[in-house]
Amino acid sequence: MKRIGVIAHPGYEGIAECLAVLAREAPRMGLDVQLEQHLLEGASGFGSLGHPSGLDGMISLGGDGTLLRAARYLDDVDVPVLGVNLGRLGFLTSCQVREFPALLPAFAAGEFLRDRRMTLEATSTGITGVPSVRLRALNDVVLHKGGFARVLRVQLSVNGEQIGVLAADGIVVSTPTGSTAYSLSAGGPIVAPTIESILLTPVAPHTMAVRPLLLPPDAEITLQPEDAPPEILVTVDGQVGTNLGTGHALVVRRSPHPVTLVRFSGTTFFDRLRRKLGWGGLAERDE
Repeated sequence: MKRIGVIAHPGYEGIAECLAVLAREAPRMGLDVQLEQHLLEGASGFGSLGHPSGLDGMISLGGDGTLLRAARYLDDVDVPVLGVNLGRLGFLTSCQVREFPALLPAFAAGEFLRDRRMTLEATSTGITGVPSVRLRALNDVVLHKGGFARVLRVQLSVNGEQIGVLAADGIVVSTPTGSTAYSLSAGGPIVAPTIESILLTPVAPHTMAVRPLLLPPDAEITLQPEDAPPEILVTVDGQVGTNLGTGHALVVRRSPHPVTLVRFSGTTFFDRLRRKLGWGGLAERDE
């Protein structure tokens, strides 16, 4: 591994410490470290982060949100992402700040486990059937009403077959990775990341008959709002999104481009589930 990109959340403490480690160790390991623009001020010995196609690896400094942003930046470039947790939860991250100096050489040498996660691709289509917006998500794609205090009615179709009309505040379409995010808060199940699937979770459904639905990974889901308010929002990974135009439908399917997360020996999904989300007891927050 030679070229490594770095994306960071400016609001976290610990960034300077991690950059100091990189400045000290990168020359010794022959690494070309490229920082996003806001990190370059006051930093020396680093390049400017450009197109991801030239990278061999990515480091995200922050929490899960920073790692999700790094994954979207990579787009269809599949390089391993090392997440350094500077926040509290950090469910998707690879290590804590205190572990970073010891684990950086292993990351640079490729001595880690590759945890490949499926992603979703969402497109909006109008009456012409031509896709107008294309979005990619590691966690989830959410269709929801804006500031209107009314129920959203959405026709749900899977692989061209109409399933029914869902009446709810919104609908979360998530990957197994996203099953521990917004879908979990909306009452959806936890899905192990090795079970590739697409999870459909209604948000505050207006009927007790509607429950979360687990679909195969090759399912194509079409969400067509009925009698919709003028502002319907599509949000990706809780961070970016767009408006869904009047008469448009949202089509969500598996993306052909996965995201590779870095894992080190001794850490498992269920270990993080116990420690981070309190499975079987109270969560153990990392200090």
